[in-house]
Amino acid sequence: MAHFSSEDEVMLQAMLRQLFQSVKEKITGAPSLECAEEILLRLEETDENFHNYEFVKYLRQHICNTLGSMIEEEMEKCTSDHNQGEESGYDTVVQHVTKRTQESKEYKEMMHSLKNIMMVVVEAMINKFEEDETRSQDRQRRLQKEEHGSCCTDNCSDSDSSFNQSYKFCQGKLQLILDQLDPGQPKEVRYEALQMLCSAPPSDVLNCENWTTLCEKLTTSLSDPDPVFTDRILKFYAQTFTLSPLHMTKEIYTSLAKYLELYFLSRENHIPTLSSGVDISSPNVTRLLKKVRLLNEYQKEAPSFWIRHSEKYMEEIVESTLSLLSVKHDQSHLVSQKILDPIYFLALVDTKAVWFKKWMHAYYSRTVVLRLLEKKYKSLITTAVQQCVQYLELCETMRTDDILGHSKHCGDKQKGFFYSGQELQYIYFIHSLCLLGRLLIYTQGRKLFPIKLKNRKDSVSLKNLLVLFTQLIYYSPSCPKMTSVAYSENYSPASMVTDVLQILCDQKECAMECLYNSTVTETLLQPIHNLMKGTAAAPDCSETALIHIADILARIASVEEGLMLLLYGENMNSSEEEESPTGAHIIAKFSKKLLDEDISIFSGSEMLPVVKGAFISVCRQIYVTCEGLQVLLPYGLHESIAKAWKKTSLLSERIPTPVEGSDSVSSVSQESPNIVAWEDNLLDDLLNFAATPKGLLLLQRTGAINECVTFMFNQYAKKLQINRQKKFGYEVLVVQVASTAAGAVALQNSGFISALITELWSNLECGRDDVRVTHPRATPVDPIDRSCQKSFLALVNLLSYPAVYELTGNKELPNKAEYSLREVPTCIIDIIDRLIILNSEAKIRSLLNYEQSHIFGLRLLSVVCCDLDALLLLEAQYQVSNMLLHAQEENTFETSENHRDFIIDGLSVERNHVLVRINLIGGPLERILPPRTLEKGDDPYPWPMFSSYPLPRCYLSAVPPSADMKQDSDIGKLLSCFKMSDKQTEWIENCRRQFCKTIRSKPDAVSGGALGELLENFVLHLTENPSECYFPSVEYTATDADVRNESLSSVQQLGIEAAVRYGKFLNLLKEGAENDLALVLKHCERFLKQQQSPVTSSLLCLQGRYTGHDWFVSSLFIIMQGDKEKTFQFLQHFSRLLTSAFLWVPRLHISRYLPVDTIETGIHPIYFCSTHYIEMLLKAEVPLVFSAFHMSGFAPSQICLQWITQCFWNYLDWIEICHYIAACVVLGPDYQVYVCIAVLKHLQRDILQHTQTQDLQVFLKSFTMLPR
Repeated sequence: MAHFSSEDEVMLQAMLRQLFQSVKEKITGAPSLECAEEILLRLEETDENFHNYEFVKYLRQHICNTLGSMIEEEMEKCTSDHNQGEESGYDTVVQHVTKRTQESKEYKEMMHSLKNIMMVVVEAMINKFEEDETRSQDRQRRLQKEEHGSCCTDNCSDSDSSFNQSYKFCQGKLQLILDQLDPGQPKEVRYEALQMLCSAPPSDVLNCENWTTLCEKLTTSLSDPDPVFTDRILKFYAQTFTLSPLHMTKEIYTSLAKYLELYFLSRENHIPTLSSGVDISSPNVTRLLKKVRLLNEYQKEAPSFWIRHSEKYMEEIVESTLSLLSVKHDQSHLVSQKILDPIYFLALVDTKAVWFKKWMHAYYSRTVVLRLLEKKYKSLITTAVQQCVQYLELCETMRTDDILGHSKHCGDKQKGFFYSGQELQYIYFIHSLCLLGRLLIYTQGRKLFPIKLKNRKDSVSLKNLLVLFTQLIYYSPSCPKMTSVAYSENYSPASMVTDVLQILCDQKECAMECLYNSTVTETLLQPIHNLMKGTAAAPDCSETALIHIADILARIASVEEGLMLLLYGENMNSSEEEESPTGAHIIAKFSKKLLDEDISIFSGSEMLPVVKGAFISVCRQIYVTCEGLQVLLPYGLHESIAKAWKKTSLLSERIPTPVEGSDSVSSVSQESPNIVAWEDNLLDDLLNFAATPKGLLLLQRTGAINECVTFMFNQYAKKLQINRQKKFGYEVLVVQVASTAAGAVALQNSGFISALITELWSNLECGRDDVRVTHPRATPVDPIDRSCQKSFLALVNLLSYPAVYELTGNKELPNKAEYSLREVPTCIIDIIDRLIILNSEAKIRSLLNYEQSHIFGLRLLSVVCCDLDALLLLEAQYQVSNMLLHAQEENTFETSENHRDFIIDGLSVERNHVLVRINLIGGPLERILPPRTLEKGDDPYPWPMFSSYPLPRCYLSAVPPSADMKQDSDIGKLLSCFKMSDKQTEWIENCRRQFCKTIRSKPDAVSGGALGELLENFVLHLTENPSECYFPSVEYTATDADVRNESLSSVQQLGIEAAVRYGKFLNLLKEGAENDLALVLKHCERFLKQQQSPVTSSLLCLQGRYTGHDWFVSSLFIIMQGDKEKTFQFLQHFSRLLTSAFLWVPRLHISRYLPVDTIETGIHPIYFCSTHYIEMLLKAEVPLVFSAFHMSGFAPSQICLQWITQCFWNYLDWIEICHYIAACVVLGPDYQVYVCIAVLKHLQRDILQHTQTQDLQVFLKSFTMLPR
């Protein structure tokens, strides 16, 4: 650099000029010198071509030549130092070398030299700029070439400061431009002036004193007949909108809007009329549209930045716009000769009113727009409503052929440049429709209604407007079939109205005010009414219109308030019978007729399957809810859908394989996907019946459960996104399906369980295959690793007792001598064998993560065994407790000659918890479950472990509750009711009133012998009244001797032991009670067998006796204090009452009192009746809990079925179990539902908490309910 020649100086000037030319727009757009400097400093971050500039390359090479060797030496030195010490990162080395380089002498010399050279180069460039500027001023009067102006612009973008440039521009140049823009000046002079104005930085123009005058001059010049001149003014406007601050663009915008307003008001301008139409190739129209479009482009961009400025600027922009759009010409002449208003041209360039949508989006601008509309420009809303009304009237009075021209523009827009009057009216109608639709979303917008129209007596209310929109769907024509699909979809009247109504449906508050009323729904359903009557639905009502109607109805039905409207109408609480059926009934009838092909009007139509699918989708939104299914039950939709599916399935099987060269290849290729898609839709519709317990019964009756579950698994495997109108994913459906025996078998046959277990094993033992193992996996901190939590919950959802019995019943464990590490479990038996019952070294060695995997299995066992029937089954088949005791015994170490202590680790603590849980029966105050965690201190686990029975006493409550044999005075009053000779109905009501009074005032009195006597007397008296008996009397003559030698199932035998152990703990049973309870159960089995109707089924649960233990009989046996005669005598009487069907689970096992198709499903009435109503009431009474279930992918029906089946054993204390049984017997079987609702409401806080921690299923199955 010491020899800096003139050639080097010229080269550097060229490099700098290239750099500044490239960044000219960024610098000239900067509002200040500081901003320009900031842009240059951050150029490397913002300019992707930064490293391609010659000046940058020059600097890089110069730095490399000057400092390269020093940097390399520092790098080597730094690297060698780090090799000897601790390893350091790359960033640390770079920072160190950079710091040493900047502190070096060479760096300082280089910077000093560069600074001196650049000062010389920049000074030369400034001098050259001043010379060029002087030359330019001399030549401006001589009208030189336009290239000189661009050269001036290039020079203006050099490195001189923006301040210096602005100063020179503002001193006289703007006045010169003003003079040159005078209409009296020659055309070339005016062109040159505009060119100079466009070349100047907008910020400098704004800062000039004559800016206001210039703005007025430009606005006046917009009327110049020369198109080139007006185009250059619009170019300056566009540049100003793009680069200038808001207060400058605001003035430009308002001046342009004011100009257009005056232009339309002036009678001198030739504005097209409605009858003549608009030819956009006409020069005058083209210039006008350019101005309107420029205005519209700014309208759409302004909301993105005007919040940064004061409201005043925004208000001026909004008001100038609304003032322009409110311009109206004299209406005294005929409508056909009407001069087009500004809003017609705005609709031409922005048909869907995007500008209004953006202005209404933010509260900041929406407030101003709505205030101005209300106070000054309500006529804009009035004309929009008027336009919609006129279009509907046109559709109602004219033939379709005559009004198709309104929608033809959507297909012919690209074919010509002329818009007829009808097309202009249609475009304005679409603009008005979109504007009104956006207005209705907001509360203040809806307050603008009602609107008073000319030539109409009544005002147009919100309801009237929504009815009008709805009628437009089926009265207005669709776009012609020859138009493109995209345009037809976007601009046909029905599609546009549907889009508006969809948006309104998505806004809950808006939908409740506008859509959820009987008038609107009746209008939506009117064409369906007419079709079912056999008349034409409406003039030109098409399949497309019906699809749009169905879409709106589906959205209404997907929201609770809309669903209630369709189910019960607006007066759902009215006691008067409505003559007309509600929307749900009409939709169901119509859907059934479509499925059964009872409507001939659309027969043979290609769109018929789509129409069917659309209306079935509406029905699906209804029948996926419990209350909706109750309403649609009489229509048998499940049967019609199943019939249609079977028919479609046969068609899909008959489709021939396409043969190359055959004429039928194209038709087959088109028909096949449509049939397969329709078949899938029908399967999905059938599957959604499984969303409710009663719906699952209906689904299983159709015989399509296996196909539906397979379809669900295929969709689940694809990980498809759930439709927004579906209230839940497939998890809830899996839970419902897994709660039944047939559903569990279907899940297994579909491959769902195998895929679930394979995924679990991959996470638990293998890890992900697609992750490169560069580091070993971290040791899990939680008992169940987060990667396995989802699989754990899925298994908990799956393993209800019906599923456990079907998947494991009568099946032995593999217990192989050797297990390969590549052998992956595929079924529930494999999971039990490999993760739970690890009774051999081979099983332990086959696990890569033994402790983690076994803890997973023990946690799963702990949850599954909370279902007492599942516990007894696993104990009977696999002796689970013996395995756990043996494992505990082996997990000890010798402390002295005759003493061994247990090793406290994760597995031993987990096994201890499971052993206590499965061997102790009792409520929260009757047993103590040891924790699964260790405590701090010298004794981390103070709970005693054991390897043999009996359990340590510390796990039992300290003071067992004793039976109170004294009869309370209130109970005495209650029992005295049976001695009175009142009328039958009166004594029943008296008894129930006294029972309620007693249980509220002295709940402890309803227990012990008094409770047994109460139940015995009440049932005896009740069965004396034939009207109270639901089932007929059955003669039974067997004696103890007759049944003594009969055998009970191993599950029943283990249940007897558990029940008697619990009764003895309660001090209600004595020694020898096992034999008496066994006799009662044998009598019950024979008694009920007389009323059974055996069926042939592949389900294990239907092949003979009841598969679980009879917990209700065990409870009664304890209540009767072990008196077998009283117990069985009570059961004989009780079996005649309806309550017995729901309290006594084995009562209706394969009973002849049930329909055969219900028996074959294997579903108990408790599931499809009690739990169905539990879900229905839970949604109404405790909506937060209901939502929590669905958010957790769990169903209330499964857990309530478990509680009811085992009479709340292990969940409630004995006194509460007595109250549950007494309430159901005395007050009626519906109290079974109320008790479950009360329990869930009591647990609401815990349920919401465990929903957040994502373990709701585990909590509900394993909790013990403590009083609050």
